[in-house]
Amino acid sequence: MAWQGLAAEFQQVPAVTRAYTAACVLTTAAVLELLSPFQLYFNPHLVFRKFQVWRLVTNFLFFGPLGFSFFFNMLFVFRYCRMLEEGSFRGRTADFVFMFLFGGVLMTLLGLLGSLFFLGQALMAMLVYVWSRRSPRVRVNFFGLLTFQAPFLPWALMGFSLLLGNSILVDLLGIAVGHIYYFLEDVFPNQPGGKRLLLTPSFLKLLLDAPEEDPNYLPLPEEQPGPHLPPPQQ
Repeated sequence: MAWQGLAAEFQQVPAVTRAYTAACVLTTAAVLELLSPFQLYFNPHLVFRKFQVWRLVTNFLFFGPLGFSFFFNMLFVFRYCRMLEEGSFRGRTADFVFMFLFGGVLMTLLGLLGSLFFLGQALMAMLVYVWSRRSPRVRVNFFGLLTFQAPFLPWALMGFSLLLGNSILVDLLGIAVGHIYYFLEDVFPNQPGGKRLLLTPSFLKLLLDAPEEDPNYLPLPEEQPGPHLPPPQQ
């Protein structure tokens, strides 16, 4: 019964958050039994010369072996991905997926410069950064130790990563890409002479978003709410 309740609760999670979280967990589970991290990491030579194109995706799905770091990252991925999808991206699944694609492509290109092999943590940092900039008045309790405004959260996470002995280069990459997205999507369009530069492709909207209602559509009488009168007798 507990598993059924957990599965039912998981089905209530928005689609993109559910899919990405499940893919991360399943990838880690596969590494325990079936795969090696060496089959997943980003390697330009293997991608473009050996056509192992799955590495363009799998390097965003592996957060390391089971342990504190994995559960820490999964907690933040799930929480802030869901808050974005249920908040500023509510009803805009295509735009949310496009943000993932934009961030993934830009991180991959910049990751080439830093020889970064796994970029899932950078993607997490981007999600947290975008949420924090769109929720500037929200106060965040950081593990019961600190309380601060949301825009400080990405930097607190980077400091925590540093305390754990991890490289902060991946966190900085995620913050940088998150800021680029936030600037192009939320800041520049509102500047004098500015406009939206990140336009979600139409095919994504057709695939993922519910069709918009035509404001000029007049429903038939039988489609309108309320009691329906029988047709007049001849």
